[in-house]
Amino acid sequence: MIIRTFLLLLVSLPSWAVADSLTCRVVTVSEGDTFTCLTTDNARLRVRLAEIDAPERKQPYGAEARQALAELVLEKQVVLQVHEVDRYRRTLARVYVGNLDVNYVLVEQGAAWAYTQQLKDEKLNDAQTLARNMGKGLWRLPAEAIVAPWEWRYAGRISAPQKTKPSRPASFSQFAEP
Repeated sequence: MIIRTFLLLLVSLPSWAVADSLTCRVVTVSEGDTFTCLTTDNARLRVRLAEIDAPERKQPYGAEARQALAELVLEKQVVLQVHEVDRYRRTLARVYVGNLDVNYVLVEQGAAWAYTQQLKDEKLNDAQTLARNMGKGLWRLPAEAIVAPWEWRYAGRISAPQKTKPSRPASFSQFAEP
């Protein structure tokens, strides 16, 4: 009950007011930067790792990024350093398994990018530069396959067929007023 009250409060607070920690057990990993966990009172919580962005599922290196996160957190107790709740009602957080900063490790392994639109910790940029220079993870892919997830998502929206109004059948045109 206390955790549910905390979560309701968390959703209603402005993002700058959220800076608490929460412990939960990870039960599923859906993408390289998103998982679901159970709180101590068995409430399900969808978590998106803050300050990083991993390849999408269908994007090159997407499956490997998901596996990297799963190896770090699946079926483990994690501590969430909560930043905010996003528009999809996911809890944005830095994630720790013991003293291990999961967000940092994923970038360091080349399984995720430092997400510049959210970046507060410049060490993530340093980890990304090192991973790129060492050719780790996604940085081993051919240059044309290395596309930041936010660009991949944007390109998907552009290439999606546009919805258009169906044209009027020719027979209606005879009834149209001049």
